[in-house]
Amino acid sequence: MGALQGPVVFTNGVFDVLHRGHVTYLANARALGGSLVVALNTDASARRLGKGPDRPLNNEVDRAIVIAALESVSLVTWFDEDTPVQLLSELKPQVYVKGGDYDMAKLAETALVESYGGRSLAIPFVDGYSTSTLVQKIRAGR
Repeated sequence: MGALQGPVVFTNGVFDVLHRGHVTYLANARALGGSLVVALNTDASARRLGKGPDRPLNNEVDRAIVIAALESVSLVTWFDEDTPVQLLSELKPQVYVKGGDYDMAKLAETALVESYGGRSLAIPFVDGYSTSTLVQKIRAGR
């Protein structure tokens, strides 16, 4: 793989069971710059998010392989902490994005990225798509 092309866009999350909402979100994130770096929560970090004792359903290596196969993704890495602040401080991307209705102003990640001149923004989720909802549907046999 070659060097990352700027501006570098950075996002993070679990991305446990890939669905249309994830793919649309990642494509929209990639459209904001020249490269998209996706930092995945490690399995231990994901478990601390409280999504359920059996989550993530897919382990971190499997999740990374699936995410890396997407055309919109330039690089995949992991973080074991509760937030990717340490990773952001090392990479210093020009753009930091999160999905959904995050209040970006309240995130430590935003303060860090803006401290060196980067910008942070939330990309709206595609309504009706979430891994938690998908898992509930599967368990209900629908």
